[in-house]
Amino acid sequence: MTRDMTIRLTVVSTKGGVGKTTLTANLGGILADLGQRVLLIDADIQPTLSSYYRLTHHATRGLVDVLESGDTAESLSTTEIGCDIILSNDPEARLPDWVLHTPDGRFRLKRILRRLTDYDMILIDTQGAAGPLQDMAVLAADLLVSPIPPEVLSAREFSRGTLAMTDRLSHMEDIGFPLGNLYGLIYRLDRTVDARLTAESIRRLSYGRSQGRIQILNSVIPATIAYREAAAAREPVHRFEPTRKGPTPSALESMLALVRELPLGLEETKLLALEIATGVHG
Repeated sequence: MTRDMTIRLTVVSTKGGVGKTTLTANLGGILADLGQRVLLIDADIQPTLSSYYRLTHHATRGLVDVLESGDTAESLSTTEIGCDIILSNDPEARLPDWVLHTPDGRFRLKRILRRLTDYDMILIDTQGAAGPLQDMAVLAADLLVSPIPPEVLSAREFSRGTLAMTDRLSHMEDIGFPLGNLYGLIYRLDRTVDARLTAESIRRLSYGRSQGRIQILNSVIPATIAYREAAAAREPVHRFEPTRKGPTPSALESMLALVRELPLGLEETKLLALEIATGVHG
């Protein structure tokens, strides 16, 4: 029996507009450039990830068909950056009700993804609201990453909403569906004192709330225009900004720090090779 070495990562937050789609797309881009076989899944009823990168092949089906049939064969589109993607195809937003009222709805995606062993990494983007569709994506993952902008409302929502969601779903372990570890990522950190103090507060609050079960990563994603410009160019941000002058790290440096810190099992030689090829590591 072949051992399943695929890592399934869901980017999650119960607050919209925190950067989930941008983070999912850019993680997919850099992992593909590190030689990983990557599948992106757009599990948001607002299909932003589906149009983030240009497609070289547009499948006739999408996530709705995958969940209903359990078959991915006709639902794998390909992007020009080297990732495959399962597109969101639910314009009437019927999927949350389908997940809610289907007996195994919340567990269906996890069971399907267990059979997709041709990929090294499967990255799932989610909607910015708690509900059955987000539950499904969270339960399908081996690990969870939550981007947290260092602002008061986002910090409160992470503490109140995202952590409450993981608490609620943690009981699924009793029926054989354990919850993946949650990693908080300080996202769009600017150089103001307020942002720094809020980031420190997030670290304290999340530790107290979770008693250490949730890890706030040391890596941060800075608030720079490169991420927005790369999205407009439909290009992974690490390719768009491999180097940068000044004290703020480049997008490539930031993304490499993130993939080094997450437990993705990447070989350091691959990370160094990308740094050397792009001039980051001399």
